[in-house]
Amino acid sequence: MAHPVDPLTELPHEDRIRSRKVAGGVATIIADATGLSESDRQAMEQELRSAALNVEGVDEARVALTASQPHRTLIAIGSGKGGVGKSTVAANLAIALARGGKKVGLVDADVYGPSQPTLLGSEERPTAHDDQLVPVAAQGIGFLSLGHLVAPGHALAWRGPMATGALVRLIEADWGDSQLLLVDLPPGTGDVQLSLIQRARPAGAVIVSTPQDLSLIDARRAVDLFNKMSVPVLGIIENMATYTCPHCGEQSHPFGSGGAETAAAEMGVPFLGRLPLSLAIREASDAGNPPAAGTGADADAFAEIAAKLLQLLETPVH
Repeated sequence: MAHPVDPLTELPHEDRIRSRKVAGGVATIIADATGLSESDRQAMEQELRSAALNVEGVDEARVALTASQPHRTLIAIGSGKGGVGKSTVAANLAIALARGGKKVGLVDADVYGPSQPTLLGSEERPTAHDDQLVPVAAQGIGFLSLGHLVAPGHALAWRGPMATGALVRLIEADWGDSQLLLVDLPPGTGDVQLSLIQRARPAGAVIVSTPQDLSLIDARRAVDLFNKMSVPVLGIIENMATYTCPHCGEQSHPFGSGGAETAAAEMGVPFLGRLPLSLAIREASDAGNPPAAGTGADADAFAEIAAKLLQLLETPVH
């Protein structure tokens, strides 16, 4: 018995067509639009519709475009307490990862002080498409901040459920082809952290601490939280580790030395590296010029930590 001839044999974008049929004068075409811009999607849809309508016996053409979601790894950046430079580390780590060849997004989820717009030197407000926020581009990455959801200068006076809802909206934004999504959490082990773990299930967490005992006590609590929620702790970063005098070059350790590395070893957590207590980093951050986007020793320090993190992410877990 002869099979009916498919009337839709000569359509454009043949390599993207996943399904096609004609029934009762209606042509239905499903095509893959993965990786295409909005304008290219619209152009492909119109070309497929026009070609189908030119086929004999077709009175109506229905075109559906689909797009496979890229595998995206979500990494939580946390700290047990405030004042350890977590947001500065998160911004520079995101940039260093992007410079290492990854497509990176950054979520500023710090309800107590969203600072990524300042750190990244961009006060641009995000747009929305199909009720999804579209991240702002800055320093080679895309980012969204809880600060984007309120008027500039206004406090984020939100209770837990409101903060959770806002955080989910940021994470479920249109992150396009981002491969890594870093989430700059507020300090501590409260509602926002628990909500992120329960709703988004991070692939891992990075803890930022300074070397002194007071900070490390709280860093251990943060590690314990992620362990209890079965989220792997990818490593600890020791921030503000060494101060180099700009006049004589002598190095000192105002907050102690090696505390985070020792704590990481005791907890069986990887140590990702240490960052200096640097006036240059502080000034560059305040000015919206992240050191990781430039050159020099500070940029190299962030690049080394990013390389170690990527190696951990790409190492199979046995």
